Amino acid sequence: MSFPEIRLRRLRRSRAVRDLVRETSLEPRQLVLPLFVREGIDEPVAIGSMPGVAQHSIDSLRAAAVEAAEAGVGGVMLFGVPAVRDAIGSGADDPRGILNVATEALAAEVGDALVVQTDLCLDEFTDHGHCGVLAENGPSTGSGRATVDNDATLERYASMALAQARAGSHLLGLSGMMDGQVAVVRAALDAGGFTDTLLLGYAAKYASAFYGPFREAVDSQLTGDRRSYQLDPGNRREGVREAVVDEAEGADIVMVKPAMAFLDVLREVRDTVSVPVWAYQVSGEYAMIEAAAANGWIDRRAAVQESLLSIRRAGADAVLTYWATEAARWLRD
Repeated sequence: MSFPEIRLRRLRRSRAVRDLVRETSLEPRQLVLPLFVREGIDEPVAIGSMPGVAQHSIDSLRAAAVEAAEAGVGGVMLFGVPAVRDAIGSGADDPRGILNVATEALAAEVGDALVVQTDLCLDEFTDHGHCGVLAENGPSTGSGRATVDNDATLERYASMALAQARAGSHLLGLSGMMDGQVAVVRAALDAGGFTDTLLLGYAAKYASAFYGPFREAVDSQLTGDRRSYQLDPGNRREGVREAVVDEAEGADIVMVKPAMAFLDVLREVRDTVSVPVWAYQVSGEYAMIEAAAANGWIDRRAAVQESLLSIRRAGADAVLTYWATEAARWLRD
C-alpha cells in the first residue's frame, strides 16, 4: 500500500476526523421551501403525487412559513393557484390576486425571520398554462407547440414584478425563460423605486420530464410542452451561456433547474459566474425518492440528505427543496 493510500485510510478511520475534513456541508440556512397557496380554500389540500406537500390556505400557509422559520430554513418561495384564469394571466398582477395577498401575509408574519420569495411567471395564471402571452398567429395549445410572444410577455412580467414588490416580496424568481426578462424586470423595479428587491434568474431551466407532479400542484392548464422556450436537456453549454447573460442583465442570483439530472451544468455555472448559484430539487425528484422510500426500497432520510448534499457539492449555494423544513430539523438535531 502506498503512502497516499495510507493517509486516505487514516482520514476515513475516525468519524471526528471525517467531520473535520469534510469538503461540503449542508446547513438549514441554505434551504428554501417552495409553498403553494390556493385561492378559495379553508383547509390544506393534499397533492397526490407529492406525499406530504399540500396546496395551502392563507392560514395554513402562515403556519407552514412559521414552522420553516423556526427550523432555520433560509427562505420560502411562493406559488399561487388562482380560482380564475385567462389568456394573459390577469390575476398575476392584481393586488388582490392570491399570490400577492399571500405575499403580504407572509411578509408580515415571517419577513424578519426568512427571505420571502415569489415566483414570477404567468403559467399558474393563464388558461392555456404557458409561461407567457401567446402570439395571435401562433398554433393553439391544442394543436401543437404554442408560440409565446416574448415581448408582450415581458410587459406582463414587469407589471407582475411591481405588484410582487409592493406586496413585500424580498426576491422575485424569474422562472419564465423569456429572452431579456432579467433586464426588463430590473429596469421596471428600479424605475418604481424597488432598487433593493432581488432578482433570481432561472437561467438554466430545462424542458424536463421531472416537472410532472408540480403541474398537479398548481393545477396547470398546459396542453403540449414548453420546449420552444425552455432549454434542451442535451445542451450543457447553452445553460452556461444563459447564466452568463442573466448575470450581465442584473440577476443577483442565477438558477439551475432541475437539480439532480443537471449537476454537470450546475458545476460549470458555479465555476463561470460570480453571483450566487441556486438549484431547484424539483417535484419529480421529490416524488421519486418518496415513492421508493414508501416501498421500502431505500432509506428515506439517508437518500434525502445525500441528494441535498450532492447538489451542494456540485456547486449550489442554496437549494429549493420540498424537504426544506424537515431536512433543516434533521440538521439542527
